[in-house]
Amino acid sequence: MPESYGADSLTVLEGLDAVRKRPGMYIGTTDSQGLMHCLWEIIDNSVDEALAGACDHITVTLHTDGSLEVADNGRGIPVDVEPKTKLTGVEVVLTKLHAGAKFGNSSYNAAGGLHGVGSSVVNALSSRLDVEVDRDGKTHHMAFHQGHPGVYADADPAHPSPDSPFKRTRRNKPTELEIIGTVSPRTTGTRIRYWADPEIFNDTAEFSYQQLIDRVRQTSFLVPGLKITVVDENIPETGDESVDDLREVDERADQPESPDQPEPLVQSEHAEAIAPREGTVDCGPFGVQPAHARVEEFMHTGGVKDFVDFLSKGEPICDVWRIQGEATYKEETQTVGDGGELHAEQIERNCAVDIALRWVNGYDTTLVSFVNVVETPGGGTHVDGFLAGLTRQIRKAVEDNARKLKVNLKDSAMKVERDDIMAGLVAVVTVRIAEPQFQGQTKDVLGTAPVKPIVSRITDRQFGEMITGSKRGYKEQSGRVLEKIVGEMHARIQARKTKEVTRRKNALESASMPAKLSDCQPGNDDVAELFIVEGDSALGTAKAARNAGFQALLPIRGKILNVQKASLSQMLNNKECAAIIQVVGAGSGASFDITQSRYHKVIMMTDADVDGAHIRILLLTLFYRYMRPLIEHGYVYAAVPPLHRIALTGARKGEYIYTYSDDELAAKLDELNAKRIGYADDIQRYKGLGEMDADQLADTTMDPRSRMLRRIRMEDAAQASEVFSLLMGDDVPPRKQFIVDNADDFDRSKIDT
Repeated sequence: MPESYGADSLTVLEGLDAVRKRPGMYIGTTDSQGLMHCLWEIIDNSVDEALAGACDHITVTLHTDGSLEVADNGRGIPVDVEPKTKLTGVEVVLTKLHAGAKFGNSSYNAAGGLHGVGSSVVNALSSRLDVEVDRDGKTHHMAFHQGHPGVYADADPAHPSPDSPFKRTRRNKPTELEIIGTVSPRTTGTRIRYWADPEIFNDTAEFSYQQLIDRVRQTSFLVPGLKITVVDENIPETGDESVDDLREVDERADQPESPDQPEPLVQSEHAEAIAPREGTVDCGPFGVQPAHARVEEFMHTGGVKDFVDFLSKGEPICDVWRIQGEATYKEETQTVGDGGELHAEQIERNCAVDIALRWVNGYDTTLVSFVNVVETPGGGTHVDGFLAGLTRQIRKAVEDNARKLKVNLKDSAMKVERDDIMAGLVAVVTVRIAEPQFQGQTKDVLGTAPVKPIVSRITDRQFGEMITGSKRGYKEQSGRVLEKIVGEMHARIQARKTKEVTRRKNALESASMPAKLSDCQPGNDDVAELFIVEGDSALGTAKAARNAGFQALLPIRGKILNVQKASLSQMLNNKECAAIIQVVGAGSGASFDITQSRYHKVIMMTDADVDGAHIRILLLTLFYRYMRPLIEHGYVYAAVPPLHRIALTGARKGEYIYTYSDDELAAKLDELNAKRIGYADDIQRYKGLGEMDADQLADTTMDPRSRMLRRIRMEDAAQASEVFSLLMGDDVPPRKQFIVDNADDFDRSKIDT
């Protein structure tokens, strides 16, 4: 028989007890994500004061006992009594769900914390929370245990602890704020310090210092003029970087950059001064964190434009473009009447749009979006409006310039898709509105419908002027942007075709494979090697020297196209480049799929001379720009053919010694003379691979049992991008200066000739 079910079976959870029972409803999870979300709620409340123009400095402190403290110089939480509850404003804010000043238009026009549950939820999920408010010339204090107000009996008031004896305030008795000091009447602000409750958060929950720094940095971009300081008391005062050191770096960052100085620590002249050190450090209760300075300060004045500049990685195609505007919309909302009742009312809202964007020479997309200062990783109506306006205007510009861009409008396949536009795009999309509608308390997606047409219209008008070049100073830049987008379209179309025709199955019968490819036997995918051979003469020798079971040969004629200077369409029209992409069989650009590569080793086999070295560099440029995962996964190698052959005589007649440089030859001859080993005077010097016979080429360069290969690695992508741009790009003066500056440090052993 089932148990009886009546009214006595019902459980009523009131107030913050419901939060402790179902924390996931309010912070998403009880792991690391939820732990960090609590901190964001407190920080966002302080940032809201900055958005209201009442705060210009926030300090986040990581205490040694595992507690976190957020302090601001805003107006301070109200300390007077709220008429309806008969409680002080501090207790209302920290103990009552859906209570705050952000439900109307008076105190906050645009805020991050909007549901009125942020501070109270953090309070409920903390083993202890202390709040201090500077207001009306006094410092007010109140303490809470798991959301309930009361008094702690700390043995040492300077070192409060959640383990101290706690006396809870009697139920239904208003708690008076304790006045613990006096301040100047002009001094206002709020300080909240809390200890996350281990009874709520699971064992995997870990505090992330890097997430904190990333969040603080992005906030400083979004609220120009707001200074945010992060203090980690777990790091000693006398570390490798003192506060004085940081001030010196800050001063250097603000100084104008001279042509002879190296690139500064930060890209923006208004950016923060601190760059974290390498390595890790044990931060006590916070676990092992990246090594960093004890004090890090962030302040920017350039807004989202500086943010895009900071996020941009790679060579810019255009300057940072700014889209700004405002519009109003009407929204029906529930308004609290004088008697506390709710009623529907049509309210006119203001929507402020601020967008910055640029394209860089790559295919990765960086698009971040915010509502007020809250990041919306899932996007929402503001992002939808931006992308709709962006796509519409770019398609129109491509159609208007179809002849110049060599786009056949009659070909249905030649249509710009959103992926083509997004390749290389770096954008920050922000809107500021009162009472935005989010999908859930974690605020991942904006759901306010009227925002989409507003952002779309503003983007249409302003971006349309930029991309058509009608706005002064944008004509040349818009031309480069359109060329890149059309190039991405061609690459996508070509990649799809390439992917369809470059599978190993029936590869020998495939008409798409270049006729000059001498492929290996199918079935050896895990060990298959592709030799890219310089010249037809070397190809003939290599055919006789290879193991046809797993070694394929593709000859190239002379020096291929320098793809760093060429456009994407020029690269795709180059027969040698197209042949290499087809033979590798994994596509190119953003669609490159390393799992589809037909070979696990791609070996550049060129002559051991300057021309051979140049050809290798051109091939590497192709791999880096359009097949980068080949380098990242260690698939690319350089063969090392010998330069000389020494034929031994006497008792060792028939033996040969190969050397790979003039210095090595001289040293080897001295060694043979010292050991009285005879050798023929006519030492053979190879002018190219074609001068070797098949046995010699196999023994020295192709046979895995005796050859030497050099694997091409890329440990630092940013540095690699700078090197390719410098050495292979269009800008000649920096390359010339680089050669002049480094000529004295030339070391032949560092190059593969």
